[in-house]
Amino acid sequence: EVQLVESGGGLVQPGGSLRLSCVASQFTFSNYAMSWVRQAPGKELEWVSSINPGGGPRYYADSVKDRFTISRDNTKNTLYLRLNSLKTEDTGMYYCAKGSGSSYYVPPPTGQGTQVIVSS
Repeated sequence: EVQLVESGGGLVQPGGSLRLSCVASQFTFSNYAMSWVRQAPGKELEWVSSINPGGGPRYYADSVKDRFTISRDNTKNTLYLRLNSLKTEDTGMYYCAKGSGSSYYVPPPTGQGTQVIVSS
């Protein structure tokens, strides 16, 4: 069974930064594309970013492009998301997910997520 454990969320002021982490286990992490998805209060799950297995091409939703950076360390089975220039609308629960996503497809999360709150 795929296990994904997210961490690194918290309360941050607008314009601030955070780095989220996701530790994967029970599957061969380096063989799979990975994604970050999020869910704002009262809204549907939204795809945020994806990265190929080797860390090559990276893809971002328009709403986070040039502010967020996805990366991975296959030696540590860990996926990261650097969040810069945070806005109040970035508030939500952030999940990592196995597989790639896009604006048309949101890979289903399996972990408990990590909460990001952007507020002054």
